[in-house]
Amino acid sequence: MESKVSSRLKQPLAKEVLEHIFLPRLNREFHANFEMLNQINLAHLLMLREQGILDAGASAGLAEALLRMQAEGPDAVALDPAREEAYFNYEAHLIKLVGQELGGRLHTARSRNDIGATIDRIRARDFAARIGRALIDVAEAALARAETFAHCVMPGYTHMQAAQPITYGYYLSALADAWTRDVDRLLHALDTADASPLGACALAGTSFPIDRAVTSSMLGFTQPLPNALDGVASRDFALELSAALSIMMITCSRMVQDFYIWSTPEFGYLSFPDSIASTSSIMPQKKNPAVLEYLRGKTGHLIGLTSAALATVKSTHFTHSGDSSRESTRTCWEACEEALKSLALMKLLVEQVEPNPARMASRASEDFSTVTDLADLLVRKADASFRDAHHIIGAVVRQALDLGMPAREITPAMIRAASVQELGREILLEAEDIEACLDPVRNVAARQSAGGPAPRLVLEHIEEQKALLGKKRSVIDATVQRVGDAREQLQRRIRVLVSSDAGAPAVQGA
Repeated sequence: MESKVSSRLKQPLAKEVLEHIFLPRLNREFHANFEMLNQINLAHLLMLREQGILDAGASAGLAEALLRMQAEGPDAVALDPAREEAYFNYEAHLIKLVGQELGGRLHTARSRNDIGATIDRIRARDFAARIGRALIDVAEAALARAETFAHCVMPGYTHMQAAQPITYGYYLSALADAWTRDVDRLLHALDTADASPLGACALAGTSFPIDRAVTSSMLGFTQPLPNALDGVASRDFALELSAALSIMMITCSRMVQDFYIWSTPEFGYLSFPDSIASTSSIMPQKKNPAVLEYLRGKTGHLIGLTSAALATVKSTHFTHSGDSSRESTRTCWEACEEALKSLALMKLLVEQVEPNPARMASRASEDFSTVTDLADLLVRKADASFRDAHHIIGAVVRQALDLGMPAREITPAMIRAASVQELGREILLEAEDIEACLDPVRNVAARQSAGGPAPRLVLEHIEEQKALLGKKRSVIDATVQRVGDAREQLQRRIRVLVSSDAGAPAVQGA
């Protein structure tokens, strides 16, 4: 028995090839790609009719059969791995409905190569839009919480050591800025995917008088790709999308790591509702941060999936091949699905984690994160250079640590003694000035420089962030609307085609 798809091959596919290549691919792709393949077939058919490549009767008969397949869904198609993959199985079912003479005409002026590339671009476009919206949801949730906690003072950290006071709202606003850049990367990936390769055929186009601009528009793309070889050779849009997701998840994982530490009893800054925690099978007191650990793990998975895609494409020839065009995109779709799940959990975390304002403020007043302002005070009030002021306050902190004193108990006498030791002259500061510097609330409020944590600045910036995210959401919404309108228009045109020719060949079994 020869091949089921080509008279060129005189032997059937080996059992191992069926089991390890084509059956897994068919199971993975057919249901996922079925509706996209429907849209491509309908658009291609309309174009063939409008260009006079197919006559009215043949076009109407094929249109009726395609609409029937669309209505019955992928489960109506009997899958056979001996037909290699999704398209040949789809075509075999179409031929079963209308006969080989008519069913075989739909493949005029195209190849599996440009069909597959078009499916991948539609899939990347749809995923980029869905993920972009989900990420904007997370960022907007963070900004809503940032507004609520713009005055919630806490220590800020560098090197995981107390650095300077900030607020919990300021921290969340900073994350929203980072996520906004992640949205920009997704928007760029969305734009990169927005061009149609349909009509590129195998790699060199066709001698038939096709109109690629028409099929591009009917599938919701803004333009056809200008070069047929590039159209079937390149999956850089999927690589870009996967890389953007990895960077996005790295941003998320850094917040997760902060939440992981801040929720420990040793910090006590954050608490989780029981609904997003797990427990121990042996230790009854345990409440484990299961969601945080899941998200850290998923970040590693997405980085690995991106690395796998890049390694798969590396050193492949610049044309269509199974590894560059098929195996390379597998991990992108998995990464997209995992990213959507992860963003749903990220939004849950942002919305439901509760800060402990009293604990945060207490730590900020005790852990010396306020003393940079004492050095600034010496510069302003005692005409000291900042480097000299740094040495003086460093000596004061060392003395306080040796005595077991918290930062709030630093006195004018300690600063006077340190100034004599470091500069050979006395510096006298007022107790109320020192107290103002060491009060974390006043400390934060004084940081009025652009980008600083003063609540007034944070609240103003949040309004700017909301507006910017709204604009980016509108870009995604416009793309989704354009694609949806194109899909509806395509369905209307196909139904007109079916109804316009009553003498179309009957669909078998209809």
